Amino acid sequence: MKIKGVKIKGITANSQQVKKGFAFVAIAGNQKNGNLFIQDAIAKGATVVAAKQLPKFVVSKNIKLIKVNDCRLYLAKQASKFYGSVADKLKCVGITGTNGKTTVAYLIEAIAQEANLSCGVIGTINYRYKGKTFVAKNTTPGPVELQSLLARMHVNKIKYCAIEVSSHALDQKRVAGINFSTAIFTNLTQDHLDYHKSLEQYFLAKLKLFTGLSTSSIAIINQDDQYAGRIIRKTRAKIFTYGIDRSAMLMAKDINYGLHFTEFTLLGPKIKIRLKTQLTGKHNIYNLLASVAWGLSQKLDVNVIKSAIEKFKNVPGRLEKINSNKGFGIFVDYAHTPDALFNVITALRPLVEGKIIIVFGCGGERDKLKRPKMGKVVSKLADYAIITDDNPRSENPKEIIKEICKGIKKNNYCIKGDRFEAIRAGLAICKKGDCLLIAGKGHECCQILKNKILTFSDQKVVKQCLKLMK
Repeated sequence: MKIKGVKIKGITANSQQVKKGFAFVAIAGNQKNGNLFIQDAIAKGATVVAAKQLPKFVVSKNIKLIKVNDCRLYLAKQASKFYGSVADKLKCVGITGTNGKTTVAYLIEAIAQEANLSCGVIGTINYRYKGKTFVAKNTTPGPVELQSLLARMHVNKIKYCAIEVSSHALDQKRVAGINFSTAIFTNLTQDHLDYHKSLEQYFLAKLKLFTGLSTSSIAIINQDDQYAGRIIRKTRAKIFTYGIDRSAMLMAKDINYGLHFTEFTLLGPKIKIRLKTQLTGKHNIYNLLASVAWGLSQKLDVNVIKSAIEKFKNVPGRLEKINSNKGFGIFVDYAHTPDALFNVITALRPLVEGKIIIVFGCGGERDKLKRPKMGKVVSKLADYAIITDDNPRSENPKEIIKEICKGIKKNNYCIKGDRFEAIRAGLAICKKGDCLLIAGKGHECCQILKNKILTFSDQKVVKQCLKLMK
């Protein structure tokens, strides 16, 4: 590939990744200004440098300097070109929303596989295709890594790719080089206000996925969400709505919730069929509807979709049940927002005979405004809460817990900062018929404390503690 007549061997915005013959894009990021690393990139062999402000120091005539207004957009577009615009050769499904992205991606993958269609996934838990799995550093990777993944999927003859699209990725234009065939909106509630500053700005970031769709694309929208109408009015794509409470093209009715199975009637265009799923809770019915809507939009047989859903077991760390013989239920869930906690606790409430006990915390260096709201939701809906550390990062763990406690009005909680001890304490107070919910980290296998990354899995800790119990 050539940029302004110069052949390049790679492209990056990270000066440490520059090799001889690379193009370097100097992005003024939130933490570091790429312009400060231009000399380093040139020293490592960059032959093209793109920046909003060109360097004042003298560079060799062999170095091509390009002035661009939007470095993030430029990087995404050039990364797409470098990898042969492979996103146009796959059918990319963008999934965005505060909650549900991961579950919807897993369900789409399951439906595609049941229909004998190849499907890759790029999301929070990992990036995967055709039996190959890669560690996910971000929900949505940067544009170069993203295009590289799509290129490898194309070489391996993958037809579909389900991509979890975060609000950060949309704001930072990481997916600007992708023409999505389908975009799915799950819901929008408070999260990431440390970054977006307001719920409106958070929504406008999500909206970009839909305003960028072409007239041949499909927008699958949760009709029950308060932002649905605004998305529908702003997108050029064909609309496919789903819901439970409001009239939609695809609906779930006569829902029978259970701790191990949920049943409902699926109503849609020329469709009336009873479905049984191992997923629990109203929030998961929405996730199922979103994935079914995708399958129907691809004209897949409804019986194939039904088969995939009824075979589907669970998503790691999403209301993941831990088996025990203690007579009480144990679940691990990724819920880390007020709305997600509300959803998971209310899903469990009618299914639990005894008390709901919850172990939870809140991550550091993230939206601080949600902390007291999380405390309020948990204190109000659960019978007892043990507040502990999540991923404090560089923040003082005790200060995070103090902020959570500001929202609590009842005396139904205690504090145990050590997460291992908190989980052990939660198990110790559970009685027959109770339910222990360990929330916040879900699938994560580490804990971030200041400059340390410790190996930590809620699931493994639970199993370890169960062995220690008499």
